[in-house]
Amino acid sequence: MVLVLVEHRQGEIRDITFQMLNKANELAEETDSKVSAVLLTAESKDFVEELKPWTDEILLHKDSKYENFNSDIYEQALTDIIEDKNPKLIMIGHSAQGMDLAPSLASSLNLPLAPNIVNLWWKDDDLVTEREIYGGKVNSEVRFKKEAPYLVTVQSAAFEAEEAPGLDANLVEIEPSIEDSEIFKKFLEYVEPEAGEVDITASDILISIGRGIEDEDNMDIIEELAEEIGADISGSRPVIDNGWLPEDRQVGQSGKTVTPKLYLAIGISGASQHVIGMKGSDTIVAINKDPDAPIFEVADYGIVDDLFKIVPKLADLLGKEN
Repeated sequence: MVLVLVEHRQGEIRDITFQMLNKANELAEETDSKVSAVLLTAESKDFVEELKPWTDEILLHKDSKYENFNSDIYEQALTDIIEDKNPKLIMIGHSAQGMDLAPSLASSLNLPLAPNIVNLWWKDDDLVTEREIYGGKVNSEVRFKKEAPYLVTVQSAAFEAEEAPGLDANLVEIEPSIEDSEIFKKFLEYVEPEAGEVDITASDILISIGRGIEDEDNMDIIEELAEEIGADISGSRPVIDNGWLPEDRQVGQSGKTVTPKLYLAIGISGASQHVIGMKGSDTIVAINKDPDAPIFEVADYGIVDDLFKIVPKLADLLGKEN
């Protein structure tokens, strides 16, 4: 069995869940086993219907304790489920929630943990995972020394999840044991972004700028293009460090991972730390005057030219079409 933890927040299942389920189905098929999605939630109806086409089984525990994420509660529930089901593999998203939960869960169950993996596969019935190291410059293969179960956290956008495999999950209601005396953390509040702020992880179209923009005064041409195509604006680390965009607009290893339908990289060289955060975009278009810029290695389309000539022309052309 491959066990996948459903991650949800503010009434929505996060994309990382479907990405993991997609890969889990592939892994389960190779070993003639099944996929079980663990759903810990205060309200379940919409979640269950959304998950059914993606998994063989939904292990549901409905309890008001899950209204807001608390790793102490999740750890107790998962410990009970894992000990009962004895899965071969447990998959958790490498998100803020997963990074809080997975290490303590691995420690309490004495499980081997491979964090932030970008791929995994079976080899001679053993699990092999792939992780990025040295800031994404090198990919390493990691094998587990002890026998299953194995625990991994999965990097966002490591796997695609465009279409459900069309399954019809069996719903199993469970009652894992949760002791209030073992809950040491307390949820205080969920802080929404202030009005006017942008969540670039939810953007369909992103224009991302790098040091090639040269000066904050040159942001005008980017803003004009963004307005014409309905895009949000993000940036690489040098732009953020210069204060030209707020910190929550940074894409990359030390910023956010984004998966827009269109990612327009303007004046970005394509250092590995940046590419880690945007390589899962559906379509990547790069504009850079350096034909050897690494960004062209991941781009679907590339324009080798001066961005200060190309960007205004694009904005003018698109403006006329609109």
